[in-house]
Amino acid sequence: MIDSGEDKTRGGGSPTPVRPERLRGPVEFVGRAAELAQLRRLAANPPCLILLEGEPGIGKSRLVAELLAELPGRHLIGECDDVPEPFPLGVLLDAIRGGAAQLGPLSPVAGALAPLLPELADVLPDAPPPLVDPAAERHRLLRAVAAVLAALSPATLLLEDLHWADPATCELLAYLSTHPVEGLAVVLTARTATPGGSTPIHDALARTPPWSVTRVALSPLDADDVRRLAARTLRLDDPPQQLTATLLDRTAGIPFVVEEVLRTLAERGGDPLADDSVPFVLRDVLLWRLRPLDEATREVLGAAAVLGMAPDQRILASVLGLDRVAIGAALTAAHRAGLLHDAGDGLRFRHDLARQVVYDLVSRESREWLHLRVARVLEQELPRPVAQLAHHYRRAGSGADFVRNAEAAADLATERGDDATAASFLLQTMDIAELPRPVRVRLAAKLGRSAIDGLSQADAIPVLERLLADRRLPPGARGELGLVLGRMLRQQGEALRGYTEIERAVPYLRAPRRKAQALAVLAAPDTVVGRHVDDHLARCAQAETAAAASGDPAAHLAVRIARASLLLELGDPAAWAIISELRASVELADRPREHARACLNWAQGALHAGHPEQAEALLAAGRALVDQTGYERLASLVEATELSLDRAAGRLDGLAERLSRLVASAERMPVTLLDARAELATVLALTVTAERAGRAYGSRVSRTEGCAGFGGGNRGRDEVESAERALREVVADARRVGAIWPLVQALSALARLTVAGRPDEAVRHAAEALSVVRGKGILAWAADAVLVLAEAAAAQGEPARAAAAVAELEAGIAGRDTPLARAALRQCRDLVPA
Repeated sequence: MIDSGEDKTRGGGSPTPVRPERLRGPVEFVGRAAELAQLRRLAANPPCLILLEGEPGIGKSRLVAELLAELPGRHLIGECDDVPEPFPLGVLLDAIRGGAAQLGPLSPVAGALAPLLPELADVLPDAPPPLVDPAAERHRLLRAVAAVLAALSPATLLLEDLHWADPATCELLAYLSTHPVEGLAVVLTARTATPGGSTPIHDALARTPPWSVTRVALSPLDADDVRRLAARTLRLDDPPQQLTATLLDRTAGIPFVVEEVLRTLAERGGDPLADDSVPFVLRDVLLWRLRPLDEATREVLGAAAVLGMAPDQRILASVLGLDRVAIGAALTAAHRAGLLHDAGDGLRFRHDLARQVVYDLVSRESREWLHLRVARVLEQELPRPVAQLAHHYRRAGSGADFVRNAEAAADLATERGDDATAASFLLQTMDIAELPRPVRVRLAAKLGRSAIDGLSQADAIPVLERLLADRRLPPGARGELGLVLGRMLRQQGEALRGYTEIERAVPYLRAPRRKAQALAVLAAPDTVVGRHVDDHLARCAQAETAAAASGDPAAHLAVRIARASLLLELGDPAAWAIISELRASVELADRPREHARACLNWAQGALHAGHPEQAEALLAAGRALVDQTGYERLASLVEATELSLDRAAGRLDGLAERLSRLVASAERMPVTLLDARAELATVLALTVTAERAGRAYGSRVSRTEGCAGFGGGNRGRDEVESAERALREVVADARRVGAIWPLVQALSALARLTVAGRPDEAVRHAAEALSVVRGKGILAWAADAVLVLAEAAAAQGEPARAAAAVAELEAGIAGRDTPLARAALRQCRDLVPA
């Protein structure tokens, strides 16, 4: 079954018999002294969270084994599987089970783990009643795990192969990074994310503050380390430089491959410098180890590679139709040949790289047959391991069986609150070309709902776009998929495309509840160009009608939140009464995630209108709710709002650096990225103009007052050019995606930056900002731009040129609660009398 291949050595011939007596046991640990010292220092002073990264075979597991051998106290260890069943927090629960015997008194919140750990029912508190809000339920589960870890501390929690971790585990680890457990050292290992790709653990930790995670990256061994390994393994006092160079060239310094090559050299004997003695790659090493094995043993080993890293002998026997004795003998022979090792709980492949090589040596036809046989055997297991079944059926080329099990795995993940895992399974089903249209539509609808809060939006968007392009799509499906696609596009920063998709979807939405939710999104004025505020008001009224028809409290709540936001942007004092009523309501209190999102949106609206004190209070409430719920996806919105408030209040010291960090970390949260970039570019421009004026902008409270009257200065030209370039880039990107607020903000700041030296250019930028705002119909947003027009006209001795714009602003904010715009208008009237 396994192709033995050709002898890749230049000399050819029969392999030298294995000489295990030449081996000195496990290859000794060399190098990594600096990394080990760093890990030891961090783990000895908990709490801490360490992410140890590197490519496959780089030595992550070996390094943490050396670390644990030196660390006193309790060790909680879990290892992720490459094909895990959709069971949230599985690897963490495994680690907790290992330390359950030492559990002492526990907080009542730990009872949330009781349904997931029935075997610990005698030590866990009773399970609490379920919560209405899924996000709150998930956060309580995170707190429960943290409570159990606190009861087990002081301890070291080691979780390996986190690149395979489920999203719920990654969310918990992000939570632990910012809510550390006293006395707990968390050590994670993961493969380095590939360029242009990522994993849930990297996404989760990317959204945490830089100080919360210590990243330790492992690089390949250098020449000195390879020389020391060769000396100890081959018993050479001073290995020749040529041998070291050859080893480095043929192994790339990957420790696992270096070890395997050196083991083979030790077993072969002979001259280690001979061209035909040093294997070229890992495949050649394992081919050499396979050569002495008989065909029956190779067949068992190939099936083991198909089955996984730690093959189950019972399943292997059923797959191959052999008895357990024959399977055990074959695996023992593979162990003696150095292809497997004893992990304490059974024989397993020494490394996934070794398993993959053996897997690739099995012919394609045999692999497909083995995957199908494994799936048929696993079908008899209870409960059915649907994730493994999906994996094996897909590798076997059985599309219908794969889709059936992938959908079951997605449903199970959704039931357990793991939307990201559900989206991952459903996304794979979209690749099956022969999928019938009704099935594809059903699965796509599930994919859309799962991907909204998952991590698969960028991959799901083109799938939904292709389905919506099909004119034969049923109307109901068109409405649901269009709404989901629009929401995803908005979250990816595509403001106008997302808004347009939701507009197209509304007529096809049958359920009043869904129609009300869609219309509530369309009522938001501060997201998109090309729609007048009258359109938003009409959408809001339609949403209220749909919500009333639905009788759904959640839909009614969403519409009320949207109404308050819209009135706040309009400067309508009635907004504050609605906000107070909603914040005091049970409906909003029972939905802490929606409450947090609403507070942050209202805080931004308060900033736009010029109510910094109310914005501060709403931001504080939103921040507390995000901390309470642990909903990390809102963390960047909290920080962005806080930084906007600091900029509006004139607190510029260190603000550019903080905004730069937010922009860097917001790459995985596109919905906040453009706004953060607009804030950063505006702060750079404000700093330049403030220094030009020769006075400290930081003492100002009002953004408009702080901007007023800046003239020449002595700021370096490179800083001016940097600020201008950043603003122009924001303007270009905001125009491209149709995002109105960053567009108006950046155009106004660009006008302010250029008014002193290039007044005609400043007038063009300010006029464009005014034109964009005029199309929206909320004239208060154009206050900065109109002030620049007034300043430029006055400086040129022609104040009448700005009279029309000032009059338009005055009429637009008449009777409106917009303190910021009113302050700007007063300055305009000083320059351009009525």
